[in-house]
Amino acid sequence: MQEVNFDEALDQILAADNRFHRDAYLFMREALDFTQKIVGRENLGKVRHVTGQELLDGLRQYALQQFGPMAATVFEEWGIRNCQNFGEIVFNMVEIGLLARTEKDTRDDFQNGYDFTDAFRKPFWPQEKLKTETKPVAS
Repeated sequence: MQEVNFDEALDQILAADNRFHRDAYLFMREALDFTQKIVGRENLGKVRHVTGQELLDGLRQYALQQFGPMAATVFEEWGIRNCQNFGEIVFNMVEIGLLARTEKDTRDDFQNGYDFTDAFRKPFWPQEKLKTETKPVAS
């Protein structure tokens, strides 16, 4: 089997599906590496397949580390609005041979992810705003 050149594969993906910016795919590859390192540490260095939910958590952590309070804005610029979009990117990469999957992996693994405001904006809100956000509204 011939190894897939990442840049050429991205060109093919973007020619077929241009919903997401090229940088979104580069970020996905980096976030997957980041997530595999976390999973490897948790499994005493043993490499194993990363699930969709683990990848979503790794994406969240890596985005906050890389972009801080700008994470949601960066994703919006790249065309990413929700966790399902991450799944579309992953499966575009799977279909072209950049990533592997198991029989259990589906796009549905990314359906019940997190809300982008909760994941990428709230960690940077001032405490006062967080307190008003959690107070029940009086009727």
